[in-house]
Amino acid sequence: MKEKVFKQSRLLFLLISLILLVGMLAACSSDSSSEDDQADLGEESETTDDGASAGADGEISGELEIQYFVGGYGDEWWKNVMEGFKEKYPNVEIIEHAGPDINTEMKTRWISNDPPDVVYIDGNGASETQMISDGQLMDLSDWVGDITLEDGTPLLDNFISPAEELSGGEIYSLPLVFDTWGVWYDNAWFQENGWEVPEDFDTWLASMEQIKEDTGIAPFITTGQYPQYFQRGVLYPAFAAAGGEELLNNLSDGVVEAWESDEALEVMKKVEAMVEAGLVDEGFAARSHTQTQMNFIMHETAYIPVGFWLPTEMAADTPDDFEYGFMPTPFNDSGDAMALVPDIRPVAIAKEAENPEAAKAFLEYVFTEENAQKFAESTGAIMNLKNVDLSGNENVPEFLKGINEMINNPGTIEVFNRNTPEGDDQKIAIDMTDELHLQIVEILMGNIDAEEFVQVMREKAEELRN
Repeated sequence: MKEKVFKQSRLLFLLISLILLVGMLAACSSDSSSEDDQADLGEESETTDDGASAGADGEISGELEIQYFVGGYGDEWWKNVMEGFKEKYPNVEIIEHAGPDINTEMKTRWISNDPPDVVYIDGNGASETQMISDGQLMDLSDWVGDITLEDGTPLLDNFISPAEELSGGEIYSLPLVFDTWGVWYDNAWFQENGWEVPEDFDTWLASMEQIKEDTGIAPFITTGQYPQYFQRGVLYPAFAAAGGEELLNNLSDGVVEAWESDEALEVMKKVEAMVEAGLVDEGFAARSHTQTQMNFIMHETAYIPVGFWLPTEMAADTPDDFEYGFMPTPFNDSGDAMALVPDIRPVAIAKEAENPEAAKAFLEYVFTEENAQKFAESTGAIMNLKNVDLSGNENVPEFLKGINEMINNPGTIEVFNRNTPEGDDQKIAIDMTDELHLQIVEILMGNIDAEEFVQVMREKAEELRN
């Protein structure tokens, strides 16, 4: 009997041991399989905070879509940069969307939340303010703060015109092109005739009167079809010189008190003085920007407000003996610094970018000394980076070297920034700009005087603010 119980107990013990052994093997098999799966996933990719995937070794790969407007700066620089980026990241396939009408052509892609990865915001149909308002751009603030240049200094500290931060600290774009509107003249023609280059409004008025007397031409021309040329090339720097950034931004944003200020009226009085002296080309209202630029290089006029792209855009038509000269618009009073208001062309990443890691790598690659030198060579403009020495670059035109030195060594000039309006101010600023364009044509044609100009703008501001 005892032997039978012993055999049964032994059998039960063996059975329990077998069950425990099988369980342990199953558990080990499960753990091993899970670790192998995780190891395989780790070899293939890692997941970033924004959900994008990149190789475990940090490799940048995949398709990268880039949208850029082709205008007065051309596309040579973009193609050079993309070629260099491909050499650095050979596993990236770049898909270009470019051309003079690219903003219109790509509009449906943005509306349908299928945008390209990188976008250069420039040209007709492009509005950074609208894209931010529509939630189309990625907030770059956390990422860009860690980007450094070749010398180890932060990228954000090396912009001539700083990256714009909204009220909440968001940075939605990086300022790529430092363009600015100013007044152009033919330096060789001026030297030939002994005309002095003005330094303030009084000497500019005297210069135009002398040129009119010597040649019989109206010395100043702008385009009436695109009044923003006068707005950005003359009024913006004039308002900044008269009242600084606060006045400039308040006038643009429709602050009623700004349009009631003495400074606003004084600026428009100067415009009125030009008109009354017969210094403005009478046919300006019907002329396009290319027509006015052609008149300028053919010496049918002497001064024109345009951005840095002018020499490049008119290169094929410019006479061999023509020597481009540029100065900040001299609406400043005697003894005051001349004012520059940057017209920044930014680059950004779409919030819905399919390949954000490659997009970030591309933006980081763009901002280098080498690419800044190439930019000046091929576009006739300046990349928005401080302390880029162009003086020894034989492929950069002399006028641009002078402008670059002037900007990087301020003293006779002061740079004022136009801020991007937020919230309700966005719509107000757009409506104020539309009204401003109408009134610019009216005052330059002599249909209204300075008092009437500021009265109309003040009434428009009151209408929009109430």
